[in-house]
Amino acid sequence: MPSKLKTLITSEEIDSAIQRLASEIRSEYRRKNPLLIGILKGSFVFMADLVRRLDMPLEVDFVRLSSYGSGTESSGKIRISGKLNLQVEGRHIIVVEDIIDTGLTTAHFLRYIRSKRPASAALCALTEKPSRRKVDVKIDYLGFTVPDRFIVGYGIDWNEKYRNLPDICYIE
Repeated sequence: MPSKLKTLITSEEIDSAIQRLASEIRSEYRRKNPLLIGILKGSFVFMADLVRRLDMPLEVDFVRLSSYGSGTESSGKIRISGKLNLQVEGRHIIVVEDIIDTGLTTAHFLRYIRSKRPASAALCALTEKPSRRKVDVKIDYLGFTVPDRFIVGYGIDWNEKYRNLPDICYIE
């Protein structure tokens, strides 16, 4: 894969979007003590910044899902490793994702969460790539819509590389 990176979304634009998303979530969940579930590994940077801006009672948990392996195309086969440590039933759940691409992984996990009978289940995604969607996924809180390019940075990787970039870039 070529290693020439082009900035798609700057760290300043990301910061502004997170501030907006936090404001939207606070207005809906301020008195609900939501459980935010981050999808590892990609969401960890986004979720950390989002949680710091929420300034309200909440809890955090993580789960690891994968459909990529070391390639740039989703395999369509979803792997779940790790399990939730906190109670979901009766809770207000916000699933936090770095990117919604085909939607297969997210739809699979949302079905799993809804089977646990939460009070509500919402999805917050930093980015989405609707041109690649294979299943319908409702995104309740969205940062950015991105073109059909392989993006990296701000927690999003290619083969475990580029997570540390402060901007979201695409590989040319």
